Amino acid sequence: MTPRQDATAPDLLFVLLPDSGLAPDGPDTLAPLAAALQGQYPNAATLTLHPPLRDAEGRCRWWLGETGPVGVEAALPQLIARLRGEAGKLGLPWERVALAGLGDGALLALEAVQAEPALVGRVLAFAGGYLSRPEHAPQDVCVHLLHGLADQRFSYRHVVDAAQALVDLGADVTADVLPHLDHGLHPALVAKAMEQLRTFIPARLWRAAVIAAQESERPAD
Repeated sequence: MTPRQDATAPDLLFVLLPDSGLAPDGPDTLAPLAAALQGQYPNAATLTLHPPLRDAEGRCRWWLGETGPVGVEAALPQLIARLRGEAGKLGLPWERVALAGLGDGALLALEAVQAEPALVGRVLAFAGGYLSRPEHAPQDVCVHLLHGLADQRFSYRHVVDAAQALVDLGADVTADVLPHLDHGLHPALVAKAMEQLRTFIPARLWRAAVIAAQESERPAD
């Protein structure tokens, strides 16, 4: 876990999930995202979880073989348990935990909140998407989809379709598809993610504000 500059307890936890296919001693592809998060949220903790499996070439994988329900479902219990454990260590409620993934890590993050309620409060999905069109909305979770229009590995059309499905289901979702960007974690996508984190207000906060306003307007007994 990334050390913080002061001794106070963190008020947020960002858990980062890299893409599959990297060498164990390869570069930290999510370092720019971690740096941006630490700059915007100096009181937050960041933690990168690496894929636990190795393929025949020794590269890191979240699952082996083709991407599909079997591999993803097998990867979820370990991820969910780790997220619960790390949040518990810091004394943070699930709403104060965010999950960010790239490529296969994005897919895993999205499927995790579909499968497990009250797991994290936000998901940042870069250059990745769902196994299939969502059929239900994760409750009280903000989903931010960030994608390149020129992504040849995972078409932006799947992302747009998933976003429309989530909107129809009443989810808190944003979808930013930026032109000229291929597969990867581009600075423009990171900047857009930081903007969404700053400006997007979850529906549950709106509901709480409306209730508070209504209560304040009630005549005193």
